[in-house]
Amino acid sequence: MPLVAPSLLAADFLHLEKACQLLNESEADWFHLDVMDGNFVPNISFGPMIIAFMRPMTKKPFDVHLMIQEPGRYAEEFRKAGADHLTVHLEACPHLHRNLQQIRSLGMKTGVAINPHTPVSALADVLYETDIVCMMSVNPGFGGQQFIPHTLEKIRELRSMIDQRGLSTLIEIDGGVTEANAPSIVAAGAGVLVAGSTVFHATDPMAMITKLKAS
Repeated sequence: MPLVAPSLLAADFLHLEKACQLLNESEADWFHLDVMDGNFVPNISFGPMIIAFMRPMTKKPFDVHLMIQEPGRYAEEFRKAGADHLTVHLEACPHLHRNLQQIRSLGMKTGVAINPHTPVSALADVLYETDIVCMMSVNPGFGGQQFIPHTLEKIRELRSMIDQRGLSTLIEIDGGVTEANAPSIVAAGAGVLVAGSTVFHATDPMAMITKLKAS
């Protein structure tokens, strides 16, 4: 059974407390929080202050996904805000190994995100330092995009790399996850489903989370 991490990017920010309560009462495993800087990706979302405001509302892990340049400058700030997992983009980190060591030294789980054009082989030398690989199945920056089918092949390739090394690294899929494609994503080897619009735009978000868990 996969973990489900609804993305708050798709929530109604005028009623953020209500969204947090919904996820608290649901079968969601993590809160997925997308931080965008308008530089690494063509959009701006929110930063540590919003995460710090949300933290007292829930006890579930905060899965913070940094779509920003120079993430190492802000790692400690996000830890203080309440991040449990901190994911940085391989494409934004010329010294990725150093970034992962920093995240772990701050007491957070380490995450590496890769864009759709980045080959899985680029992770080979950092997998042993990585708790979560966030595989982007859309081009990062905006919610509501369609899942890129080639991602399934990349999941299978990464699953093989992880298994061959005897690691427990989780494969997280972010972008275009729906009730229809979730079973094939999980069957390919993913262990975490990020879903924003699919959850928060559903008629019954709690029921949708339950359906995704059953994938």
